[in-house]
Amino acid sequence: MLEQLLIFTRGGLILWTCKELGNALRGSPIDTLIRSCLLEERSGAASYNYDAPGASYTLKWTFHNELGLVFVAVYQRILHLLYVDDLLAMVKQEFSEIYDPKRTSYNDFDDIFQQLKKEAEARAEEMKKSKQVGKPANNNLGKKQGQVLKGYVDGSNKKNSGGESENGGGDGDKLKGHLLENGNFNKNNVVNGEFPRMVNANGKENGSSNVGAFDVNKLQKIRGKGGKKTDTSVNKGSKAEPKKKVVKKNRVWNDSPSEPKLDFTDPVSENGEDNISIVAAEQGESMMDKEEIISSESESEEEDTGKNGKVETKKKGWFSSMFQSIAGKANLEKADLEPALKALKDRLMTKNVAEEIAEKLCESVAASLEGKKLASFTRISSTVQAAMEEALVRILTPRRSIDILRDVHAAQEQGKPYVVVFVGVNGVGKSTNLAKVAYWLQQHKIKVMMAACDTFRSGAVEQLRTHARRLQIPIFEKGYEKDPAIVAKEAIQEASRNGSEVVLVDTAGRMQDNEPLMRALSKLIYVNSPDLNLFVGEALVGNDAVDQLSKFNQKLADLSPSPDPRLIDGILLTKFDTIDDKVGAALSMVYISGAPVMFVGCGQSYTDLKKLNVKSIVKTLLQ
Repeated sequence: MLEQLLIFTRGGLILWTCKELGNALRGSPIDTLIRSCLLEERSGAASYNYDAPGASYTLKWTFHNELGLVFVAVYQRILHLLYVDDLLAMVKQEFSEIYDPKRTSYNDFDDIFQQLKKEAEARAEEMKKSKQVGKPANNNLGKKQGQVLKGYVDGSNKKNSGGESENGGGDGDKLKGHLLENGNFNKNNVVNGEFPRMVNANGKENGSSNVGAFDVNKLQKIRGKGGKKTDTSVNKGSKAEPKKKVVKKNRVWNDSPSEPKLDFTDPVSENGEDNISIVAAEQGESMMDKEEIISSESESEEEDTGKNGKVETKKKGWFSSMFQSIAGKANLEKADLEPALKALKDRLMTKNVAEEIAEKLCESVAASLEGKKLASFTRISSTVQAAMEEALVRILTPRRSIDILRDVHAAQEQGKPYVVVFVGVNGVGKSTNLAKVAYWLQQHKIKVMMAACDTFRSGAVEQLRTHARRLQIPIFEKGYEKDPAIVAKEAIQEASRNGSEVVLVDTAGRMQDNEPLMRALSKLIYVNSPDLNLFVGEALVGNDAVDQLSKFNQKLADLSPSPDPRLIDGILLTKFDTIDDKVGAALSMVYISGAPVMFVGCGQSYTDLKKLNVKSIVKTLLQ
């Protein structure tokens, strides 16, 4: 049974809803559809599943792009209603005929909808009956008796190199001669368990029909060749003498004994503290507080538009393309958009956007443009590029505030430290970028404390201790082989005692498929309830960005004992200075997780941390 059917504008004004259905939906499926699917450029999908306590819904929708209308149908997922797509298409067609932008009430559409619903249900029933009638009757006897025969005849006919018309009838007649009435082969014609050989029109035997037969002589030759090769390899191996392993001796300088301790992180030199303070003072202002200036030149965009225009003129002809650009096209169809969308998809993939994400984006753009009227003096390629640009800006623009300084002050008013947990796979630069964030917070006169919760990797505590000494920031550490959740909890308690405003928690790098380490991370987040979970990812990855983030979120949700688990809140992109124009990882990560990019690491110094410039990224992606 259909739960609800709703018609509203892209601006959010509800024009009509079915009063007879009037079922109270559990949760808010339509609001969730708008937030997580339509606004996130996922409208190219066929349907959307929504789970609420006690109910599971499937939502389907369609657009009327020229009028700016959205049609949404909601039904119970378990029902699998077949007529919903047809019903939406009919409702769209009928409602568009009576739609008036000045009207806000359409009570007269109720009777039309009931008629359309009956027609759609009747069509679905007819399709079911036709499918059932179209199925062939089961003949178990015929299947059992003719199964071997059919496979044998088909296989022989397909493999024959001669004409099918010549061999088809003759082979069948000869094979029938070897059969009895019950469909079994005659015993006289079966020799040593082999089938009778088929003969071509030329009188030659068809070797392909000899099922299961093989040439013994060939097999012996192959075995002989193989044996010779193995013998020669064995002989060569026996002649070769085993090499003696040379053990390298350690070099001793000046006959001095080796020192027992090799911990260079301790201040062994007399001027060590002075050097550290000088290094911390000479770093300068962080790039987070500098505004990036973007040039507004669009030469590359014009070149691309020209290239796309040349492709279209070759396909459509000079006069037709010029006339279409002047007069405009009545309504854009999917076939008109496909060439431009394919070129755009290839361009996004060359910029390191994951293939799955690029395809979904193109489908969403096609759904938003299909049915729209092309304006005069505009090309399809430029229209598609403008729609894609709007979609990319909408995706990359954060939906919530990412002002960490404001959140820190809000937590300070509540009398608790602001906790940030850095998570990610191995070797992406979590510790280094944690130090960059700490330096940036220091510039804003905020007291920071580091928590060394990477108790798994050797040297991780010493690495963080070095950063803390260089920046003159307190660090909380408990060594190795400790529970990171307990270490983080004690660090937060210590920060509350000594007045630290922010606690930056460093965690061990882990692959998304490593369940023990993912379980430990889930426990750390559940026990300490951090204010921000930052996923640290490389800007170098392409398709793997989708796998990393989706599986991180999935593991955090599955392994958490909480009914409302915490997932990734933000993204920190590292090594952004090494990718040139391959900036697609930022788009892939934001699209798959919905989390904004809060920081971008672009160098090795503490100041090399900046904000993501959305306009710059979009311009680079579409160049």
